[in-house]
Amino acid sequence: MRSSFASESCKESQLNSLNPQSWLQVERGKLSKLSSQSSTSPTSSSPSIESFIKVPEPPVQPFFKPGDYVEVLAQIHEELESCSPQERSNLYLFQYQLFKGLGEAKLMRRSLRSAWLKGSTVHEKLVFGAWLKFERQGEELISDLLATCGKCAQESGQIDVSSDLDIDISSSSRETVSMMNGSHILRSVSFKIGDEKIVCDRQKIASLSAPFHAMLNGCFSESLCEHIDLSENNISPLGFRAISEFSITGSLNEESPNVLLEMLIFANKFCCERLKDACDRKLASLVSSRDDAVELMECALEENSPVLAASCLQVFLQDLPDCLNDDRVVEIFSHANKQEKMIMVGPASFSLYCLLSEVAMNLDPQSDKTACFLDQLVESAQTNRQKLLAFHQLGCVRLLRKEYDEAERLFEAALNAGHIYSVSGLARLGCIRGHRLWAFDKLSSVISSGTPLGWMYLERSLCCEGDKRWEDLEKATELDPTLTYPYMYRAAALMRRQNVQAALAEINRILGFKLALECLELRFCFYLALENYQAAICDVQAILTLSPDYRMFEGRVAASQLRTLVREHVENWTTADCWLQLYDRWSSVDDTGSLSVIYQMLESDAAKGVLYFRQSLLLLRLNCPEAAMRSLQLARQHASTEHERLVYEGWILYDTGHCNEGLQKAEESINIKKSFEAFFLKAYALADSSLDPSCSSTVISLLEEALKCPSDRLRKGQALNNLGSVYVDCGKLELAADCYINALKIRHTRAHQGLARVHFLRNEKTAAYEEMTKLIEKAQNNASAFEKRSEYCDRELTKADLEMVTQLDPLRVYPYRYRAAVLMDSHKEKEAIAELSRAIVFKADLHLLHLRAAFHEHTGDVLAALRDCRAALSVDPNHREMLELHNRVNSHEP
Repeated sequence: MRSSFASESCKESQLNSLNPQSWLQVERGKLSKLSSQSSTSPTSSSPSIESFIKVPEPPVQPFFKPGDYVEVLAQIHEELESCSPQERSNLYLFQYQLFKGLGEAKLMRRSLRSAWLKGSTVHEKLVFGAWLKFERQGEELISDLLATCGKCAQESGQIDVSSDLDIDISSSSRETVSMMNGSHILRSVSFKIGDEKIVCDRQKIASLSAPFHAMLNGCFSESLCEHIDLSENNISPLGFRAISEFSITGSLNEESPNVLLEMLIFANKFCCERLKDACDRKLASLVSSRDDAVELMECALEENSPVLAASCLQVFLQDLPDCLNDDRVVEIFSHANKQEKMIMVGPASFSLYCLLSEVAMNLDPQSDKTACFLDQLVESAQTNRQKLLAFHQLGCVRLLRKEYDEAERLFEAALNAGHIYSVSGLARLGCIRGHRLWAFDKLSSVISSGTPLGWMYLERSLCCEGDKRWEDLEKATELDPTLTYPYMYRAAALMRRQNVQAALAEINRILGFKLALECLELRFCFYLALENYQAAICDVQAILTLSPDYRMFEGRVAASQLRTLVREHVENWTTADCWLQLYDRWSSVDDTGSLSVIYQMLESDAAKGVLYFRQSLLLLRLNCPEAAMRSLQLARQHASTEHERLVYEGWILYDTGHCNEGLQKAEESINIKKSFEAFFLKAYALADSSLDPSCSSTVISLLEEALKCPSDRLRKGQALNNLGSVYVDCGKLELAADCYINALKIRHTRAHQGLARVHFLRNEKTAAYEEMTKLIEKAQNNASAFEKRSEYCDRELTKADLEMVTQLDPLRVYPYRYRAAVLMDSHKEKEAIAELSRAIVFKADLHLLHLRAAFHEHTGDVLAALRDCRAALSVDPNHREMLELHNRVNSHEP
């Protein structure tokens, strides 16, 4: 979620002693007055230092988190194989919710896109198209760039509702026609509207509906009248003339919206279905603004006009999230009854309120509109899956709003529906009410009744204190090392015990593989307490790079304010100093430090386009793709020349999966001016997109051209490294070695890895091992270096290196696969499967699932193998080897 879902407890018990206003002053010397209360090491426990290092409890997340996500993914995949087209979008929506709970952003978006692609109704297309657009906020530039390359993205485009939405009116039309086979009494009839008389063809008007036919041709007195007064039916003469014209031609002329509204209401009153449908569609085509949509939606719901309602809905959804700041729009969505929802969104009511609830929670999870939308979600839920998700999400919001009785009822309902994670909400409520022992026992029962998960121990730790809390948090980290709270709690506890080095080591453990803002904030607080302002400003600048609007201390203080304050206590660097610092940090593979230096350089008069581009490269390396894309867009915005701008546009397109369009931009840039970055981009994109081995020579020539162009050592080192890799792939080891050695001469530290590969291919395994050791010694972030070195040593050293990799970065999957393969070779099948399972629990990885499926097949456990195959295909539906294994295993299913 884009905004934090704050926990209940952190607002009441944490950080209360901190008063940011007491020290948030920007004048020089103010911070030192605060800091003088303590020594340079935390040997005293002053209240101000204590306030820095308290950690709020994590919130109960409003996500779907099943006990065994692999089983649920497999079930969804199996259902998708056999379900009707009408069920597909809902299944993909639930798959999206599961990936959301796992934190898999790319898979979430792919599931949403699948829901849009497989939408069987216009309403589903509207909802999921708008959802995709909402998820792509800030990416509008990509669509514009694709348009310049002759390509466009369709999923977030407008739907022509008036043409695409089919409404069945044939039954009423057939009924009217069949009733017309009677005697014809009078040919014409005159209708009085106020002071005007409108002469109409009696049978044409009669053909509009069964009521008109009965009136004009049946046993009513009007059937014998030549003049009929319709003045009391809220239709103007202009409107009725248009109706008469429609009865003859079957089509509408250009009428004003007010006249069309009159006609629509009249048609609905007299059951003129063809006329009503025509007015419905005509009005739908005229909706162009939010004001139009608000006004016309009310009429659409009153007159049961689904096409007009869908058109108004599209205007609202395309304007998310802004339209939810309009009370009129919120009122429509919040108070729609079951019939009105059917008119507005057909059978896609649950999907609509899923979207609205998510947007509202991003804006303010405690707001009335969030609660109202989630109430509507609960009301729209039909299947058990839909109910458990709706109950849990509404329970989380009720908990935040301190509506504890209602929250308890909802969490109980979600738990009874099968959502095991909802027990966390019940446990939190127990603690709030002082029933900690009950909450502890409740969670202990869950832990003992199935496969324990990391979050279960985390939740139980909140019910106890001291050693028992520490023990549970250690177990939580063992089962799920991606949970941030255990590291933060342990680090803060160690800091309070004045064990500074251990506290920093603990928080650095998670920051080594997960650049979580809340962990950077805690480390920043540590450095403030230690009066290490240079390290503190490094962290706050990294925070601001990742999230420019980030607020610290539970949102009470802008990070930018803290940076202004701390900067008063650090030495100002010149531009030359900054470049030297950047080279040092880049060479030591200190990516966070490099981010901080670039942030500081951006305040100078240096060329900002180049700096934002460097920033994007670092953010990609740190696995922060959203922030990287923002930096790339800023690079484009600050490009000083057209050819530079085209390069950044090329990278934007390449990084969003549009490789050919990225190549096109590179070529356009080269045509204007030959530059290092343009040649580098073209070489990079070509190497990635072409399957033709002969393209290697082209890539080599492009990189050689790049190296002839002016650039700084940071980028030249990268180009030499890439060139060396291409030479290795071509078998030209001498040339490759030259490239790597030249890269090392300009301090491109990662070239050690390429040179090690050259040594290995020359059968110089010891030299390869030693080369990787040099990289490990120089690099601050060295998990990947340990992993690569493991390929160049004997089994025992390999095991040791891979254990180190798992300690440094538990998200890297190769170590688990290697250890599992070794166990399998030793005929320890259960242990091999268990090794894979301990990683699969917290990482939905295709390769882990693939290998475990193969192990299950080998041991004859066909059902387990099929489950893993289906789950893996949910992660990547087009993986060829996975499809082959799935087909093979599926043929053996009993």
